[in-house]
Amino acid sequence: MMKSTKHGLWLLALLPALLHADVYQWTDQQGRHHYADHGNENAKVLNIDPGVAFFRVEKVFDGDTILLSDGQKVRFLGINTPEVAGRNKSAEVGGEQAKAWLKDKLEHRKVFLQGDVEKQDKYQRTLAYVFTEDKEQINVELVKRGLATVNIYPPNLKYLEPLLAAQHIAELAKLGIWADEAYAPLAAELLDENNYQGWKRITGHIRAVKRTAKHSYLQFSDTVSISVEPMSVDLFPPLETYVGKDVEVRGWVKRSKQRFAVQVRHPADIVLR
Repeated sequence: MMKSTKHGLWLLALLPALLHADVYQWTDQQGRHHYADHGNENAKVLNIDPGVAFFRVEKVFDGDTILLSDGQKVRFLGINTPEVAGRNKSAEVGGEQAKAWLKDKLEHRKVFLQGDVEKQDKYQRTLAYVFTEDKEQINVELVKRGLATVNIYPPNLKYLEPLLAAQHIAELAKLGIWADEAYAPLAAELLDENNYQGWKRITGHIRAVKRTAKHSYLQFSDTVSISVEPMSVDLFPPLETYVGKDVEVRGWVKRSKQRFAVQVRHPADIVLR
């Protein structure tokens, strides 16, 4: 097996054919790198991740959407960051901070992607968990810093646990949005047409379960409820177990005349108080 740096690079190009064997790397006294299928006392086994493709980040649109060098527009899975100002949308508190952090972290640097069950969203954006060259997962890092909230869309559940753990850390430490008055919990009885827009934390006492042909509802009152998405209802415990409990629900509110419903897709969207 060739051991020089030049031939070592050639060896690395053939790694997919050599995955049955370890590949060793070491540096000699002249600083030259050597590669072989056997080692010496100074050699270390290379940690090879077969099939990983790296892409250069050309542009950061906001805190959870980027453009790659191959033209892919990537939407980060499992999270949501506040909006930045754009066409037909207003800026939300924390949006520019999330974008600035992501831009400093990734713009013009290389990343690799991991997908989940769904590969694209309705806007034809690639859905992915985004990693740096040193395997730092950016989705989790955004949440851990309080720049993003966990936003679960079943069936994409691959990194649910680390994302929720990161959010717990940020919330306890009151980082980012968890310290901002704009995202403070709002009592269900105070929800109205003037304050329902955007991502919300709504608190209250669950009084009843209501079911229709399409949806199931946990009712704070006759006018404010939690709407459980039909495709996700099997992920939840029996909805009757929420009755009589004080909860905080996190998500977006849908308004229909003078009725308001917070839409949820996963039990993690509802926190017992």
